[in-house]
Amino acid sequence: MPHDPLRIGLVSISDRASSGVYEDQGLPALETWFAGVLCNPVQFVTRLIPDEQALIETTLIELADAERCALILTTGGTGPAARDVTPEATLAVAHKVLPGFGEAMRAVSLKYVPTAILSRQVGVTRGASLILNLPGQPKAIKETLDGIFAAVPYCIDLIGGPYLEALPGSIAVFRPKSALRPAAE
Repeated sequence: MPHDPLRIGLVSISDRASSGVYEDQGLPALETWFAGVLCNPVQFVTRLIPDEQALIETTLIELADAERCALILTTGGTGPAARDVTPEATLAVAHKVLPGFGEAMRAVSLKYVPTAILSRQVGVTRGASLILNLPGQPKAIKETLDGIFAAVPYCIDLIGGPYLEALPGSIAVFRPKSALRPAAE
């Protein structure tokens, strides 16, 4: 049985990277992580934008509604600084808030850095899209995804998205027995 194709929206939110002051590292880190985890054929829809709430909102709406990305991940803009507006933008476009994702992401990060308590990451749905705010640094992106991704495929099932499958030996995806697809013969 072939694996469902998947569209993933990746949004790196950084004033400096979007203006060319330094090279963005978030988008390549995300693409690398998914290449080592998913069986599904993936098409990435990427955006590199500044910390502007209206632009973040417009970008998230475009990726969910027009581009039909089942999963949308943002990097950056989740701290307490004045320019950090990613959670506000994400909540503004949300249909449902999933507080457990923010709680879990902070819990994962607290294993590595005490400043994880400063993060305001959120997880939401918009239609058939799951939107998650991730940290901006590649190491923290990997740690966070390693810690929470087991729940992502079933969430995407529940909102009407494709059936995500992990490569053997990568992430142990969790689904209730009633939600498992029969194994291919």
